[in-house]
Amino acid sequence: MILILMGPPGAGKGTQSQSIVDKVSILQISTGDMLRKAVSEETEMGVKAQGFMDSGELVPDEVVIGIIEERIREKDCENGFILDGFPRTNEQAEALDETLGRLNKPIDHVVYFDVPEKELIMRLLERSEKESRTDDNLEVIKNRLDIFRKKTESLIEFYQKRDLIRYIDGTGNPDDVKERLFRAIGV
Repeated sequence: MILILMGPPGAGKGTQSQSIVDKVSILQISTGDMLRKAVSEETEMGVKAQGFMDSGELVPDEVVIGIIEERIREKDCENGFILDGFPRTNEQAEALDETLGRLNKPIDHVVYFDVPEKELIMRLLERSEKESRTDDNLEVIKNRLDIFRKKTESLIEFYQKRDLIRYIDGTGNPDDVKERLFRAIGV
């Protein structure tokens, strides 16, 4: 099973991805973790990424896709994986589709966690307080949510056209959200 988890910051993607991992024994893949690992292991794509990272530039899509391809070719991804935080743009989604097509690994579901902005702000402020994150104040949180909306609207349409989006009500008790998620993806 190949899943992509989408939703604004604070929607519960991390919490719920762990539920999926526990239920169906597939990996959660974080692009940030993959970049750091590829750099530390000095893979071909990691070396390319290091150059951009050292100069303070964003790692280009083709390098990120290359690192994802390196990662999903590994044996522990044979039964599937969850992508969390990727893709973020239509260009990344198209490149991911091409890569998965070459590997004969189609996306099963793109899960979008739908949570009202007021609740997201409350969750993020609570998380910021628990983790003593002084950089996550109300202004920063609202900006992050605004950027997410602007960048992902067309991405949602991209996956809707392919009939892959599964909307999940991300409000309420995490166990209730987990049950809605499992029903939506058929596990």
